[in-house]
Amino acid sequence: MIWHVPGPADTVHKLPPMWSWQEFVDRARAPDTISYGAGRAIRSGGWAGATWEEALRLATDGWSALLPAVDAEVAELRERIADLALATTLAPAWDVTGSEVDIGAYLSGVPECMVDAVPQQISTRGRVVTFVTPAGYVHTTPHAAVHHRGVALAALCSAIVEAGHSVEVWSGLCTYVSMVDRHVGMARVISAAEPLDMGRLMFAVAHPAMLRRLWLAVWDSAPQAVARRMYRHNYGYAPQTCYQEDLPGQITEPYILPYLSPDDPQWRTAKSALNWCLDTFASLGLVRAD
Repeated sequence: MIWHVPGPADTVHKLPPMWSWQEFVDRARAPDTISYGAGRAIRSGGWAGATWEEALRLATDGWSALLPAVDAEVAELRERIADLALATTLAPAWDVTGSEVDIGAYLSGVPECMVDAVPQQISTRGRVVTFVTPAGYVHTTPHAAVHHRGVALAALCSAIVEAGHSVEVWSGLCTYVSMVDRHVGMARVISAAEPLDMGRLMFAVAHPAMLRRLWLAVWDSAPQAVARRMYRHNYGYAPQTCYQEDLPGQITEPYILPYLSPDDPQWRTAKSALNWCLDTFASLGLVRAD
């Protein structure tokens, strides 16, 4: 028997990309196209981690409850991020002395006509590191797993910024609504052009209400046929993997985290989550392996 291999080619509906956090929040606030959507309608805040009103407040003001834990992890990461994706190359330097003559400069009468090759560190990937966090996970996923993965990623982002680089963070709810049909939504949480808002980042990647309130509400306001299908299929099935093809075309070389599964051992504690991130991103050249 030939099994279907999941992939981006299965996408049958893609929401327009939400390029800013405000656009994402506005989409979540938009009127539902169905009267029974779960984003706003779930009364209890226990499973979602917050009521609808609380989720909107956290999305606006940021989530600071776990920030002390992030500070502790950043201190541990700082030294290992310091030479993030840097390589040494030889660059020309002009002076009045050197190993070679720049004939053009010499004939022009420029005193600094001698050239030496000097070592210089450059970023091998540019100044922007792009992360994609799949927002989808099954309903039995514990809050702690969401927290631990989010703290580890937020700490890594903060350490990267402290090292002089920029980060861009996307959240995606990319999910199957049948064995072969896939729906995709992508929202940019942090732009490389803005300061790193840790409160916003913590809510987006470490709070269950990001999925169970805001993302569900975004799909509840999708075109009615799409919203109905999402609701009818419990907002989708695994695998809820995000792919580069889900992002706008100008986003290149993103680092896409795996989607959460309640059986994943790496998210059981904050320490195991951080160790997984370190090992994974060391293999990608983002951090030193020591």
